[in-house]
Amino acid sequence: MNLFNDIMTVSELTREIKQTLESNFEKITVQGEISNFKAHYSGHWYFSLKDKDATISCTMWKGFNNLVFFTPEDGMKVIINGKLSVYPPRGSYQIDVRSMKPTGVGELQAAFERLKKKLSEEGLFDDENKNAIPLFPKKIGIVTAIDGAAFQDMISVAKRRYPLVELVIFPSKVQGSGSAESIVKGINNLNKQKDIDLIIIGRGGGSIEDLWAFNEEIVAREIFSSKIPIISGIGHEIDFTIADFVSDLRAPTPTAAMELATPNQIEIKYFIKEFVDNSELRLKDKIVNLHYNIGKVINSYGFKLPENFVQQNYQKVDNLVYKVFANIDKRIIHYKNKISLLTKSVENFDVQKTLKKGYVLVKQNSKFVTRAKNFKLKNSTSLKFYDKEIKLE
Repeated sequence: MNLFNDIMTVSELTREIKQTLESNFEKITVQGEISNFKAHYSGHWYFSLKDKDATISCTMWKGFNNLVFFTPEDGMKVIINGKLSVYPPRGSYQIDVRSMKPTGVGELQAAFERLKKKLSEEGLFDDENKNAIPLFPKKIGIVTAIDGAAFQDMISVAKRRYPLVELVIFPSKVQGSGSAESIVKGINNLNKQKDIDLIIIGRGGGSIEDLWAFNEEIVAREIFSSKIPIISGIGHEIDFTIADFVSDLRAPTPTAAMELATPNQIEIKYFIKEFVDNSELRLKDKIVNLHYNIGKVINSYGFKLPENFVQQNYQKVDNLVYKVFANIDKRIIHYKNKISLLTKSVENFDVQKTLKKGYVLVKQNSKFVTRAKNFKLKNSTSLKFYDKEIKLE
C-alpha cells in the first residue's frame, strides 16, 4: 500500500470540507447573540453569533440585509436563516445569512431602551433643544406613506380646520426594510426647501416591529438636526417611539398631529367676529368719552384765554400790516422820482437833441473829429446834421 496516494494538498482538503459542509448545511436556522457587529461601507454586514459555549462568524450581504427592518447591534438576540459556507483563503467557515429577526418583542424593547438611554444622555430629548411650533403655518411638509389611511386623515383634517395651508408631501416607506432611510431622506429634502414652516412625520398603528423604523438612530438624529420644527404622529395613543421623544412635539396619532399643526378656522372666525364686535363697542365708548373731554376743554377758562389773547392782538397785527404796506408805498414813490431824474439826465445827453440845436458832427474815416488839429482837408468828410447827413469828397 502506497501511503502517498492518500496525501492531499491544503486546497484539496479545503475543497472537500467546503463541499461536505455546504451540501449538508444548505438551509439552517440558528439562534444566538450578536457580537462584533460591523456595517461595512460597501453595505455588507459582518458579525459573530454566539451563545455561552461557542461563536460562529456570519456574513450578510447587502442584497439580503436591505430586507431587515431593524439595525442589529451587539448584545441583541436574533434568529437567522441561511447556509454554511467555507472561505478557502482562511480555511474558515461562516454562516451566509439570508434573513434575520429578533428572538421576540423583548429584544426590540431592550434595543429601544438602550437607544433611548443613549440619546437621552446626549441631550436629544431636552426641551431646550426643541423648536417652537408656528401658530399659523403657510406650508406643512408631510413624511408618510401616501397609500395609508393616516395620510388621508391628515389631509381631511387640514381641509376642515385650516384650508389656507399648503401641504407638501414626501412619500416615504414607514415599515420594513429601507423605511428608516426613506424617512431620513424625506426630512432632509423638506429642510432644503426654504418655505416649509412645519414637518409632520407619521403613520398609523401597528406592532413594535411595524413601527420600528421610527426607533432607528438615524431617524432620531435627522429629526434632531432638522432646522424646521417637527411634529410626530406615530401609531396610536399608547405607542411611543424614539422619534416621539426627539421631535419638537409629540401627537398621539397622525390625525392629532395635523390638529396640533393647524389652527381651527371656526375658532379664528369666532375670534375675528368677537374682536370686531368688541372693537366697535370700545370705539364708540372711546368716541363718547373723547367728545365729553373735548367739550370740557373747549368750555374751560384755560382754553378761552388763548382765544381772547389772539383776538386782542388782531388790531396790533393789522397796524403792523398797515405800516409795512405804507413803507412799501413810500419807497416805491421814492424810487419813481429817482428814476424820473435819471431819465431826464439821460435825455439831456441825447445826441439828436444836441443836433437839433444846430450842432453838426464831423466824421472822417468813420471816426468823429472832435478837434481842429485832427481835421484833414484832403480827406473825405461826412457832416451829420439833425435832419440829414452830407458827404464832402
